[in-house]
Amino acid sequence: MGVPAAPHQTTRKRAFDDVWLVVPVYNEAAVVADVVAEALTAFPHVVCVDDGSRDGSADRIAATGAHLLRHPVNLGQGAALQTGLRYALAQPGAERFVTFDADGQHRVEDVVGMLAVAHSRRADVVLGSRFLDPGGHSQVPWRKRVVLRAAAAVSPTARRLRLSDAHNGLRLFNRAAASRLHITMNGMAHASEITAFLARSGLRVAEAPVSVRYTDYSRAKGQSLINGVNILFDLSLNQRKG
Repeated sequence: MGVPAAPHQTTRKRAFDDVWLVVPVYNEAAVVADVVAEALTAFPHVVCVDDGSRDGSADRIAATGAHLLRHPVNLGQGAALQTGLRYALAQPGAERFVTFDADGQHRVEDVVGMLAVAHSRRADVVLGSRFLDPGGHSQVPWRKRVVLRAAAAVSPTARRLRLSDAHNGLRLFNRAAASRLHITMNGMAHASEITAFLARSGLRVAEAPVSVRYTDYSRAKGQSLINGVNILFDLSLNQRKG
């Protein structure tokens, strides 16, 4: 027999019954079960998209009780997010959708704060930012901080939206926004594709302060500088095709 949920957890879950967390997963067997278990303490609906993992991630997810979707081969994080969002949008009562990383960097309490910002500012979309809180960026490795600041400064879409953090994977969409979002870039360049969509969408976009947990594990899994260059190349190639 399972341990009954604490009253405050039950009340919180009921309040967030229309919220779906979408978690793209690729070879995260070491941590994904703990990440999902933590998310489920507040949010009853979590869908993980196993993107062709080869390390048993799917088995670890299946044991948590989260919804599990699987790509037979690795298609990239953008494709995993698109799969998860389409699935969540099809669920009865689903109205708010959060993209949430599987490596333990994102915090459940930040999602709660973003939901509050969406309500108070009547925003369709809330993007997490590591740079709104004066002390919030202190844990960001300095090289990454420089790259992120530069990306926000040089990106026309980030400037148009007045974003302080253009590549944060923690995002909240209401149904109107999620229904219009169609991610076509399968790799990591999807982050820039999303901001480009938001810049031309007319949707109400806000930022909310969040903290990112940089553990030894997440640092080892994180993007390198060359991956950032690849993102820019993918975007420029896509624009030429368009």
